[in-house]
Amino acid sequence: PADRSGPADRSDPVDRPDPDGAVTLWPLSARTPEALRAQARRLTRHLADSPAAHPADIGRTLHGRTSFEHRAALVGDRRELLAGLRALADDSSATAYAAPDADDRAVFVFPGQGSQWVGMGAELMAAQPVFADLIAACEQALAPHVDWSLSAVLRADDDAPAFERVDVVQPVLFSVMVSLSGLWRAYGVEPGAVVGHSQGEIAAACVAGALSLEDAARVVALRSKALRALSDAGGMASVALPADQVREWLARWGGRLSVAAVNGPRSTVVSGDVEALDELMDQAARREVRARYVPVDYASHSAHVERLEDELLAQLGGLTPRQAEVPFYSTVAGEPLDGTGLDAGYWYRNLRRTVEFEKTTRALLDDGFRLFVEPSAHPVLAAAVQETADGAGRDARAIGTLRRDDGGPARMLRALGEAWEAGLPVDLSAAYPGARRVDLPTYPFQL
Repeated sequence: PADRSGPADRSDPVDRPDPDGAVTLWPLSARTPEALRAQARRLTRHLADSPAAHPADIGRTLHGRTSFEHRAALVGDRRELLAGLRALADDSSATAYAAPDADDRAVFVFPGQGSQWVGMGAELMAAQPVFADLIAACEQALAPHVDWSLSAVLRADDDAPAFERVDVVQPVLFSVMVSLSGLWRAYGVEPGAVVGHSQGEIAAACVAGALSLEDAARVVALRSKALRALSDAGGMASVALPADQVREWLARWGGRLSVAAVNGPRSTVVSGDVEALDELMDQAARREVRARYVPVDYASHSAHVERLEDELLAQLGGLTPRQAEVPFYSTVAGEPLDGTGLDAGYWYRNLRRTVEFEKTTRALLDDGFRLFVEPSAHPVLAAAVQETADGAGRDARAIGTLRRDDGGPARMLRALGEAWEAGLPVDLSAAYPGARRVDLPTYPFQL
């Protein structure tokens, strides 16, 4: 196959730290599963004879080769990489994927609340200049509207405010998602469309180019401040039933409870008065319906929000939405919007109306999208996307980015590896700083 890496670099290696503990990614691909296993066996034998080979050199050389349909992305330190290689060679306990016939377009999916955890993004700020620069830009955009430091919250400094405050957690999540999106783009993964859930639509609009970073920061900061007026008066819960069944059930409460979000075929969120919500949860337990409280003390996407309408329209006046550069699929409308209508009224409706996430996911699937990337601190919507795709009989794959308590460069590499396995055009060049091309076994042409 074509080898884009060029000839091996036979110059003396530069001084580099001992590689045993360093984490890197080895992308292996082949036309058939048999050829993939054969390639793993050849590389295993080669490395047994070359114990001093630097893992980053091997990764860079493999990345320079043509990517075929059957793929395995091995991520880890030297020991973990060799173990993964042996498992792939033996076809035991190894994961390999056949990349779909995709058109290299990913949907970037932005959740609302729920992905936050203390320390998220701190490791990436220290290790990834692209991420750190974007966080700094978000901090500057938020500064006129908040009295706290974004970077201090991410580092969990002693004097930083806590995530329990809605006017802290929403702007912080927005900033992390926008910055992770920029990091994905730095590795060559451009969104073919964006979709956001509740406040996640603000990040989606920003990444799509429909809102400037300054306007988006203003929306998320001022709107989350306004939400504090609703604290302690309402709540939310997730119910594992179809939305139509939930709506019939809620009729007995006469408007005190509303369907806040339809996430999937059997994933519905309810919001409203605390007492009514408690009654619903008691009934769910008696009916053996799976349900759980959402850890918030307000009822967005319900009638409670209507008391904020005048304030939000006044505070968010003067926004300058523009034509989106990336298709923006609205979970308010359930269909694509061009971006020019994302004014103050839209961001009020985004907070008041039901989040039509399942309907919008189906629209994306109908439009040919099969790969979904969630650039968040923890995957929140990946399961809902997969549930909707499975229910529609579509072959789709949802890929997370960071995970709770696992948010450093190694986790980012694993996410990039998953995306490459799925067929996305990931440019891993930046993953091998200082690495050089080396001689590796050739592709097994006979398989």
